[in-house]
Order: sequence, then structure tokens, then C-alpha cells
Amino acid sequence: MRHECKITVIDKKCFTEYQEEYLADPASGPCPFFKVGDVFLLRRTPQQDDFYHLMNGRFCGEAWDAISRYVYAALQGVAIMKGWTKDDRMMIACCNDGTRPVIFKIERIDIPEIDEEEEWLSRQHFTNTAEDAYTG
Repeated sequence: MRHECKITVIDKKCFTEYQEEYLADPASGPCPFFKVGDVFLLRRTPQQDDFYHLMNGRFCGEAWDAISRYVYAALQGVAIMKGWTKDDRMMIACCNDGTRPVIFKIERIDIPEIDEEEEWLSRQHFTNTAEDAYTG
């Protein structure tokens, strides 16, 4: 089975009070790199390896550093954050910028290549409830 990873920008925050107090440019404002709704699809094939090529500069380095472990897990076909989210194939994470964080939805996309994989996938239940949740 092949796996891809979809990253969607679902929100952006801007904490102007922190920017005013701590930043060299107190009027920095929200992150200029991403827009809510941006979507990135990553593949790892012999022809295209988006993970190890850091998406060829199409992604902020600081944000990549913060979420790359979840992206790698998705591309390997494992649970991104088992028992934490409602779906083990999905994770919500954000970049490290404390004054203007960007919130990402990271999703593992499963692509069956043979009938047995398709059948196996149809029998899986990736959902979690509060009773299943890992809370630390």
C-alpha cells in the first residue's frame, strides 16, 4: 500500500500583544507565508520525494520543523498520533511561532495497490472516542 500526506492550513492566529512586547518589529502581523485553505500534497515515490526535499522550498522551514515528524509518520503508513485524535490517520499541529502560529491539519492518505490491501483497508476502524483517548 502506498501512502501520501495532505497538509491543510486550517487557521492562523496573531497575538499582537506578544508582538508588541517581544518582537523587534512590533507590527509584524500574521504569518505572511500561508493562507487559510492552502493545501499541500506530499508523495514519496522514486520519481518524487517531497519529504526529503522539504517540498522544494514550498513550505516555511520553521513550520516544517514543527510538523515533519507527523508528516513522516503519515508517509510511512502508521498512526500519526494514535489515540489522540478522532481518526488515527489525522493530526492537528502548529508551527513554533508563538506570536503568529499557523494551524495545520495533517492527514494520511492510504492508496491500496492490490485487492487484498483494499479489503484490509475496508475492515479498519481508525476512529477513537473519549474512552480510547490518550490524555498523557
